[in-house]
Amino acid sequence: MRNYLSRSFRNRLFATYLTASLVPLLICSVLLLQIFRVRLTTNAEADAQARLSAVSQAMDTLHDSFARIAALAEDPVVVSAMREDFVNDVQIHSLLFDATEGMRSYARFDLYDAEGKWRYSTHPTQVSTYLPTNWGVLHSATQPADPLLFVVAEDTAAAGQPLLQEAVLVTGEDNNTAGYLLISTGPDNFRFLLDGKYGDQNILLLLNRYWRPVYCTQPAMAASLASRLRQQVLSDRSLDESSDNFIYSVAYHQPTGLFIVLQRPQIFNRNTMNIVYTVSFFSALACVLISIFMNVQLSKHLFSPIERLHRAIEEVTKNNLEAYVFHDRQDELGQLSDQFNGMLVALKRNREQLIENRRELNEAQIRMLQAQLNPHFLCNTLDTMKWISKIHKVPDVALMSTNLAEILRFCVSPDEFIPLYLEVEVLKRYMEIQNIRLSNIFDFHVILPSELEGCLVPKMMLQPIVENAIIHGLEGTDSGRIWVEAGRSSDNLLQITVSDNGCGVPSEMVGRYSDRYKDSYRGHLGLYNVDTILRKHYGTDFGLFLSNRQDGPGAIVAAVLPIRIEEDGSC
Repeated sequence: MRNYLSRSFRNRLFATYLTASLVPLLICSVLLLQIFRVRLTTNAEADAQARLSAVSQAMDTLHDSFARIAALAEDPVVVSAMREDFVNDVQIHSLLFDATEGMRSYARFDLYDAEGKWRYSTHPTQVSTYLPTNWGVLHSATQPADPLLFVVAEDTAAAGQPLLQEAVLVTGEDNNTAGYLLISTGPDNFRFLLDGKYGDQNILLLLNRYWRPVYCTQPAMAASLASRLRQQVLSDRSLDESSDNFIYSVAYHQPTGLFIVLQRPQIFNRNTMNIVYTVSFFSALACVLISIFMNVQLSKHLFSPIERLHRAIEEVTKNNLEAYVFHDRQDELGQLSDQFNGMLVALKRNREQLIENRRELNEAQIRMLQAQLNPHFLCNTLDTMKWISKIHKVPDVALMSTNLAEILRFCVSPDEFIPLYLEVEVLKRYMEIQNIRLSNIFDFHVILPSELEGCLVPKMMLQPIVENAIIHGLEGTDSGRIWVEAGRSSDNLLQITVSDNGCGVPSEMVGRYSDRYKDSYRGHLGLYNVDTILRKHYGTDFGLFLSNRQDGPGAIVAAVLPIRIEEDGSC
């Protein structure tokens, strides 16, 4: 049982250490992970929005450039050149290059006549000699559109093909078609325009209104990425929802009608979470190992002294008071061991004192038994004196011998409490002896109601009080009177008064007898003993009360005690 309890307490302590170390760690880890995750997600989203905004601004630059160069289509020189009535090609090229200054890096500009024949260009290589005017990009210039209409190439994967085109109709003052101004943007132009605006680890994808790819920074992934995004849109799933490895952010560019899609790496992907879980696992394992180590160390410093103290207590229960606990500690356990050793010293001392008290008690009992033998011898001797007195006709000696023998037998009886009527009978025997001794110089009367006769009182309680009245109260009185009266007080207590017609008590002794100074007890040892017996048996509220008579000379000694009888403990 002891080992089980010890192991149980150690297990609880280990569980406490483990909980105290793991719970804060797990809570802090979860909170830090969530805070870190929210912070990174917020920063990444803000960065994505900033990059989308930068791409949108680049597309705005492209659109604004197209809008500015569209004014070239209304220049009279250009109109004349398209109608072949102006043959100064240098002037046309100079005008074309001046108008496209700063735009040629991200767009190509070509002039076609009214039949769709290529005439002038800002690019040294020729794309196409003829373009149809009844369909395609040149035909779109004849359609009224505000803002400008961009045409997306059907095959964006074809090498050397422009990805985004816009045609502007060249007309003269007569509003007749003179030619076409064609603006084209290819992969190289987009790469130059958008370089550094989407991030090194991100992928930028431009989609038309049908969610077909227009441009992708990773051309090989354009078709598959666009198809996956298109399927996601068709299935009513938001593009803001992240996949396992990537997050997508989308912005719509109104001037060009293109969708800008930015693919970013997932911040907390599966590999990252595996790393976090691994770090958390090893941190928890480290806490468990630390808890085990601390538990072992605590066992050495805590459980070993407790175990020694427990074994010492077991030895004490086997009555071995030499089981001292030796230690070299100055902490609370050391103080506890010192107190245990002090308790052993006190127990040894108390046991020796108990043995000594038992020996003295045995001796006192032997002396008491011997003392009881002597009164029996005296009682037998007094009986012999009584019969000799009767034979020789000396009645007073016979009466005194009889009364004294009864008093002695009463004194040596084992009863500590006796009925009040029996106490009064013994008192009468004593008063008969005193009357013979003092030649009948006083009268003695007893008033005892029948309902109080069975009340229990301490043995030999009244004799010392009456004796004190004879010796001190009636001293120098020729015709004295002593009467004893028992009654029930207003507090339902037994009150026995001994009154006389003597000299009374001094004023300093009036009141509760136990309140007097010790010097007042001199000469009144009987009263002191009776008062002490009453207070020891019944409490400090009981005892003797002294007063003087109001109707004449004399003193009154009242003994107050609870009303009790042998049957049920009360009268």
